[in-house]
Amino acid sequence: MLATATTATLVGVDGHVVTVEVHTSNGLPSFTIVGLPDAACREARDRVRAAVLSSGLDWPDSRVTVNLAPSGLRKGGAVLDVAMAVAVLAVTEQVPAESLRGKAFLGELGLDGAVRGAAGVLPLTDALRDRAVVVASEAYHVALAANPRDVHPVRTLGQLASVLAGRAPWPDPPPVPPQPPSVPVPDLSDVIGQPSARRAVEVAAAGGHHLLMLGPPGAGKTMLARRLVGLLPELSRQCAMEATRVQSAAGLPLPTGLATRPLLRSPHHTATVTALIGGGTNAIRPGEISLAHRGVLFLDELGEFAPSVLDAMRQPLEEGVVRVSRALGTCSFPARFLLVAAMNPCPCGQAGRPNSCRCSDLVRQRYLRRLSGPLLDRFDLRIQVRPPDPDQLLDGIRGEPTAAVASRVAAARERALCRGVEANVELTGAQLEQFAPLTPAAHAALRERLRGGLLSGRGLHRVRCVALTLCDLAGDEPPIDSGRLAEALTLRASVGRLHAPATAA
Repeated sequence: MLATATTATLVGVDGHVVTVEVHTSNGLPSFTIVGLPDAACREARDRVRAAVLSSGLDWPDSRVTVNLAPSGLRKGGAVLDVAMAVAVLAVTEQVPAESLRGKAFLGELGLDGAVRGAAGVLPLTDALRDRAVVVASEAYHVALAANPRDVHPVRTLGQLASVLAGRAPWPDPPPVPPQPPSVPVPDLSDVIGQPSARRAVEVAAAGGHHLLMLGPPGAGKTMLARRLVGLLPELSRQCAMEATRVQSAAGLPLPTGLATRPLLRSPHHTATVTALIGGGTNAIRPGEISLAHRGVLFLDELGEFAPSVLDAMRQPLEEGVVRVSRALGTCSFPARFLLVAAMNPCPCGQAGRPNSCRCSDLVRQRYLRRLSGPLLDRFDLRIQVRPPDPDQLLDGIRGEPTAAVASRVAAARERALCRGVEANVELTGAQLEQFAPLTPAAHAALRERLRGGLLSGRGLHRVRCVALTLCDLAGDEPPIDSGRLAEALTLRASVGRLHAPATAA
């Protein structure tokens, strides 16, 4: 006897359709799973059998072989449990085999027969858009965001068997769960003083420009970075789908539907290359740069990260995607994020203050060499954050709030959308020539910088993008004049020690 059911497995952040074939034959009772299952998938033989018996259904007293096709694709996780169980019920004629046609089943089984959600429901459901998808009740609203046409929630295997056998209708969809209280985003008005740093944060949010802040401890670098994400507008549906796919594949808790607010990810400086970029051994999983897709990746204490970890970000910063290759296969993860980094000028953090720094010249040089020239060249904005004025701190005069700055950022982003991109940082060279022409004076200033080795080809492109963002924030129209260009060059070249002649990778 042979029966089949359809499900899907997760590879990276993409779902792949899997056909579960169950065959029974004479021989000693056994349950064998073939087709490159991982450890969690192989353990389904115990979960499925216990769930079937706990649901008051019969288990075949024969040899049961489960094949997961295609056999060359590695399958992982417990999301295939329900498909295996219903195929066993079909092969033993406890449910009609015809009832499985046109349907797909996603979910993990508990030993008591409960159907549970699993990581990656959104991309898995998206891969099964041409079928009716049966999921756990807790995963119904997430699956509905990917396949709004035909999603059925179930709570137990016994309930599903009754529906497939025609003894009961599909259960009603669960009510929309109440949204958890949103964590308030820190307001930019908390930052007292720091006009140049606040300006850089606003430009970074408006144009999607990567930002590096250098300054002593307590100057406000972390405060500024954590308030930048509140300036970003809500994600479009396409961007929200991309970001939610990654979060779902990583097993992060999801809101009802799509995640429309950009995330702020802030990994510790001991993070490995795999943790930051993605990868793994048994399963290739997204890293922090992909979890921050369409959001902000904040690297505090940048100088403490391993140089190999930082340099691994260079290619994703350019392409907006990371390709992870392992012996088991290759996966592509989206990685279009806004990089914000903060670091001290030296290990003790007091460089630049008279008679305060305890570091030798050799120690300071070694500390700054942890950032390679090609990585520095990818920061469009490089600013020095100095300690705030004591009088301003004591007076407590608050700055402009997040809402006011966010309205200007939203207007600038709308202008970028009219150019066909989410942010100006995504503009190509041809698009810059079309949307951001230069005045003769600005053209001459850039020519001088290039001939002096103070600007690379990549730096030329990014400076023009920043200048266009400055125009968008002011509501001006191109061409880019020498004043806007001078401000863009100042924002890029004000770090002092870190500002060396930029080189391309």
